[in-house]
Amino acid sequence: MKKSKYIILTVTFIIVLASGFIFGRYVFNTPSSDVNASENISRERVSQNITDSRENAITRTVKEVSGAIVGINVTEVREYRDPFADDPFFRQFFGDRSYKQEVQGLGSGFIISADGYIVTNDHVVGNATKVVVSLTNGDHIDAEIVGKDSYSDIAVLKISGSNLPHVKLGNSDDVLIGEWVVALGNPFGLFEVNQKPTVTVGVISATGMKLNSGENRFYRNMIQTDAPINSGNSGGALVNSIGEIIGMNTLIFTGNSMAGGNIGLGFAIPINKVKAIVDKLKKDGKIERNYDIGLRLQTVDKNIAQYFKLNNVSGAIVVNVEKGSAADSEGIKPEDIILYMNGEKISSDADFWGLILDMNIGEKVKLRILRSGKEIDVEFDLKVK
Repeated sequence: MKKSKYIILTVTFIIVLASGFIFGRYVFNTPSSDVNASENISRERVSQNITDSRENAITRTVKEVSGAIVGINVTEVREYRDPFADDPFFRQFFGDRSYKQEVQGLGSGFIISADGYIVTNDHVVGNATKVVVSLTNGDHIDAEIVGKDSYSDIAVLKISGSNLPHVKLGNSDDVLIGEWVVALGNPFGLFEVNQKPTVTVGVISATGMKLNSGENRFYRNMIQTDAPINSGNSGGALVNSIGEIIGMNTLIFTGNSMAGGNIGLGFAIPINKVKAIVDKLKKDGKIERNYDIGLRLQTVDKNIAQYFKLNNVSGAIVVNVEKGSAADSEGIKPEDIILYMNGEKISSDADFWGLILDMNIGEKVKLRILRSGKEIDVEFDLKVK
């Protein structure tokens, strides 16, 4: 009988201890529903609260950022040249039929300072003769193009004003694949309907994406998202769930869509790259890229790989070296195959030029090349011609 009582008491004691342990974990580890209580709240905690109520991390982020999103309306004069303008025979009968025409365009942007600096894509402002910025208070203000860079596809505008709402720039090196993001912008010019940006929501689908538009624009380390992005969203903000800008929406992939609309593949320029380019554009109005490299390259294809008995179809082969150039002075030769640059794998000539265009005068170019079956290292300083 005593043994039975002892067993019962022991079991009861264990149950009480276990209950206290579980209760303690529940009480002290349950996430708080007030996500604004601390500035140091983590994205993981915020994500857990996304679906807790109608007012959640996403709605708070939209409310915080929306005022700094702008619509951009562009007027550009394009010249359409008569293909027979230089032919004397056709000109004597038809004259010069070249003409100029005003073309309207639109895009998005976001204010990055209280005194009116705005970031957008270079392909939004193009060769604009006039840029008008639409604010969420209904104002339409003429903007000055401070500087633009076609290679990175980044441009800086300036409007007059003070105490303007502006965004908080985050750290694009710290994004998490799968975390919630919000895209804000001016798709199809809808900003003009009610002076508010259109909001779409998704997640970070991938990072480090390499894309080449074929228009001398090089997109490296792009952030991919499934937040719907459409025509007119270019230059808009990609925001994480704690209200930080982590990218500038720039490209969409439409696949075989006849309408050219969103299919869940959107790409944003990382905000860390945007910050670096913006600082230079604000200072100089342009990015100096008159490099003295002296190389002409071609992407290694199957035929080249087979000819040189390569195991992988990858790399950029040197097809010409300019005499007296930096590459020539370091002994780089035609038929050298560039495998790595500054520690990054080179899969194509676009990879090489994308890396070069992100560098500054005075930095070192470190190459690992394949020559006659042997890998060798070469380096030279990036200099102006």
